[in-house]
Amino acid sequence: MNDNTLDPGSASLVLCPDGPILVRGDFDVVTPSGERVPRQRKTVALCRCGASAIKPYCDGTHKLIKFRTEIPDARERGNEGAGPGGAQAPTDEPHEPTTGKSPQ
Repeated sequence: MNDNTLDPGSASLVLCPDGPILVRGDFDVVTPSGERVPRQRKTVALCRCGASAIKPYCDGTHKLIKFRTEIPDARERGNEGAGPGGAQAPTDEPHEPTTGKSPQ
């Protein structure tokens, strides 16, 4: 950080389900080096999905890529043990390497 002193403000964070983090109130957005980033609004939406074209701000891409902030319950998915997108959830148990061949 540089010599700019950041004054603590009163801000609130709202973690939107499957969406951005809304930051409201008196706060500063700063670069990694500590420089203040100008902003025009008292509320900003920060990207959580990583796909926004205007990072660190949200551009709504999370809707297009079906970003999820929580892994749904396996019973609701109907695919026990699967992670997001149907991928198998990682476990600590050993597993056989995948060969791409069907078991005989």
